Amino acid sequence: MNQSQDLKRLLESVDHKSYPAYKSAQGSYDFKDYILSFDHVQGDPFASPSKVSVFVPRKINAFPSEYTDRPWKKTALEDYLLRCFSQEISRFNFKAKGSGKSGLIATSRPGQEVLERTACECTDSGITARFEVGFPAFGRTINSGELIKILFDFLPGCVRNVFIYKNRDPKQVRSVIELAEDQEFIRNELKRLNLVSFAADGSVLPRETGISDRPMKGSVPFMSPASLSITLNLPHHGPIRGMALHRGITLIVGGGYHGKSTLLKALESGVYNHIAGDGREYVITDETAVKLRAEDGRSINNVDISLFINDLPNGRDTSRFSSEDASGSTSQAAAVIEGIEAGAAAFLIDEDTSATNFMLRDELMEKIVSRDKEPITPFIERARELYEKAGISTILVAGSSGAYFYIADTVIQMDSYRPCDITEQVRKACDEYRASSAAPSTTAPGFNLPAADRKLICRNSGSSSCGRRDTRHSEDLSESCGNGRDDRSEKLRGGRANRGEDQRGGRDDRGDIRREGRDDRRDGRRGDDRIKVKVFGKDSFQVAKEPVDLRFVEQLADSEQTAALAQMVRFCLERDLLSRYTLQETVSLLMREYEKKGLAAFNSSSYTAMGLCMPRVQEVYACLNRFRG
Repeated sequence: MNQSQDLKRLLESVDHKSYPAYKSAQGSYDFKDYILSFDHVQGDPFASPSKVSVFVPRKINAFPSEYTDRPWKKTALEDYLLRCFSQEISRFNFKAKGSGKSGLIATSRPGQEVLERTACECTDSGITARFEVGFPAFGRTINSGELIKILFDFLPGCVRNVFIYKNRDPKQVRSVIELAEDQEFIRNELKRLNLVSFAADGSVLPRETGISDRPMKGSVPFMSPASLSITLNLPHHGPIRGMALHRGITLIVGGGYHGKSTLLKALESGVYNHIAGDGREYVITDETAVKLRAEDGRSINNVDISLFINDLPNGRDTSRFSSEDASGSTSQAAAVIEGIEAGAAAFLIDEDTSATNFMLRDELMEKIVSRDKEPITPFIERARELYEKAGISTILVAGSSGAYFYIADTVIQMDSYRPCDITEQVRKACDEYRASSAAPSTTAPGFNLPAADRKLICRNSGSSSCGRRDTRHSEDLSESCGNGRDDRSEKLRGGRANRGEDQRGGRDDRGDIRREGRDDRRDGRRGDDRIKVKVFGKDSFQVAKEPVDLRFVEQLADSEQTAALAQMVRFCLERDLLSRYTLQETVSLLMREYEKKGLAAFNSSSYTAMGLCMPRVQEVYACLNRFRG
């Protein structure tokens, strides 16, 4: 391998040459404590910065092996190291001078959630950190002296301070791992105790502003009502008391500005772990929980919404319903079905962002517009059976209608950001109301869960690719497509633990996918052509000129998750997966690729770059369901 001094001599030799001469530096160089690699060298000082990585071998970084022996501990360590590295290199950003992006040095900047990212990866062989560097130039003339300053003066100290264990505070590192173990313990307790969520006393739920996810200073700390409190004995924190939300139907009520939506927001964010100091470190929700809302104008692709919408005036079949411009109620009905398909164990709903006619119909409306004239079966008439027959709980924020009181297992009133358990009071009030007035309808006949064989109708595919399950490839998928909520959850949380397996050749589904996809192009592209991808923050991306709107997929936490979703869609299109397999099979294949190679499986380039972050399985489903192409 080339040595660091070879790199310095090479850079000195290209000084004041035309900018493309920087390309000659591409490769890897040994800096004794770490290996520096130029994965991609920009062709122009105004182009995207060069992609650079450092690798610190295990014997040099010397982080204890027990810190990476479980997926959640490894992700926590990677997240911690990335935060430290980002802070270190930010001190030198643009300290080297030049035109365009000259002197830029940056990596991913995590938010409050602890997420798996390509920017930092810990493996048995060592730690890899990926970042970007703007190679300096004046105009388009190389200024390699400034790059030498970055690589030989700035970077070595950053790498050694962060990625060598003896240079870190061991207590601080251990506290990160211990928090991850405590959070994982709570997640396991949710399953054992049949809970949807746990919110610890003293948690800080309000956020700083609408555009800041940091905790609000001076806010009212969360305190659980005694009737809903439990105490968990965490491995490291010890006893911790908090509110336990049992599976079933939970209603959150209260006056405006008293904290109803704030609590729901914290619960929906609880599908992720949070860093120490966030205030929600011990607010943990079932990791498959899905936030539902109305989305006027979204596309719906071949979804069986007959559980909620039937007998349309035009006789249209709602068991295979598609629309390019769905209404609020129709979009929310589709979201429920899509959530079931994605393996959700709980639905989180806020009345403020729901379609009123989808949620309920009052008694007077039912008297005036008879049931046989209304094609919508409201959610209130399906919520109980969703729990009892499908095992899907509901947590609902309501402020204007008391109809859901009749089916709620638990009712929480938020009073000045403090929760009160008013379940017994509500039951007495419901009994009294029934005696003097007609109770709202809370049940409906014909509860049938959708089949698991849905395929997306592909705009550019022939009729043979549309409709329900295509059995031509069923045998190939028998080993690769996992079914069931538990399988998908384990793949998502623990997928990276087994990535080293099945990569030494032989017949596997990954190879079959690539061969068939490359040979069966429908759009005339050559097998080695790449579909272009553009990402527009957290809210949307574009693949093959087709925009995908994710503004209302509210549990996406980071723009890098959106970038990963964009690459997954590109991966599906290049291999023609969406027209060949059912949606569940497609997602299972994506998860299998992820288990084998991590997020690198979906890279569009020959190298792994920073900028990708693993979304949940539920967001993968949501993204594919919103892809109009």
